[in-house]
Amino acid sequence: MLDLRQLRYFIAVAETEHVGRAAEELHISQSPLSRQIAQLEKNLGLTLFERTQQRIRLTADGRVFLTEARALLRHADRLENLGRRLGRGEEGGLCIGYVTDAMHTGVLPAALRTLQEDRPGIHVALYSLAPEEQFVGLRQRSLDIALVQQPPAENDPDLLAAPLLEDPLLLAVPAGHELAGRDVVTAQDLDGRPWIAVDSSHEPATRDAFIAACVESGFTPDIRLDAPEPLTALGLVASGLGLALVQKSMVRGATEGVEIRELPWHQASVHLWAAWHRTDLRPVVASFRETVLSHRTA
Repeated sequence: MLDLRQLRYFIAVAETEHVGRAAEELHISQSPLSRQIAQLEKNLGLTLFERTQQRIRLTADGRVFLTEARALLRHADRLENLGRRLGRGEEGGLCIGYVTDAMHTGVLPAALRTLQEDRPGIHVALYSLAPEEQFVGLRQRSLDIALVQQPPAENDPDLLAAPLLEDPLLLAVPAGHELAGRDVVTAQDLDGRPWIAVDSSHEPATRDAFIAACVESGFTPDIRLDAPEPLTALGLVASGLGLALVQKSMVRGATEGVEIRELPWHQASVHLWAAWHRTDLRPVVASFRETVLSHRTA
């Protein structure tokens, strides 16, 4: 059986690539840390690190193991959190997975406000996770609800989903840009210009889908920068570094240094879905799910 303490030690060494610095972060000495890593490798029958006099670095197998170790520890933390709340008689509280779009569109904050009004004493734990991690959490029952950009497969044996939001994409251009003063912006106007891509998932498929949607609309973006979320993209646009497509929900207020233009011919939107397990074990989960769905028109 895996020792969670050894996994935490392994992750610390993997992230610092230095036993001494990892030992300082863990508040232990180097010798026992090295012994624990060596014991983990022996138990697994696997070499996790390449060691030289100058440095220590992950092997290819070690990188794969690191990804799974992080996921396991996140699940263990959520499970411990759930157990403690159950022990305090808190109805188990709620563990909610989400993507950043769920926050800045207002869907999740609105649902949480309603929850606090109805059940002021309930404890909520929020986890910002990639969609696939959220689906794993739902199946393992360490998450109660997931808020994601894409739903699970329709024939998924464990999970159900419902759409919450369709957020149209609008064109953001720097104030003073030649396109800022135009009432109508065409695909030809956008072709070959510097662009800022927005990708909170850091997945190649997301960027490919963005480029494909642009090409289908009649222009090819020259992507110069990648922004991890829309607010960063708006800041880069305001600095004159390129154009970007951002959700309508992000530009409801005035953004200094940025002009917004609608593109009726570019039918693209960001979607938000709620997903949950087919079997509700606790009434509080079903109640919160209905609360989230009641905000689907936000």
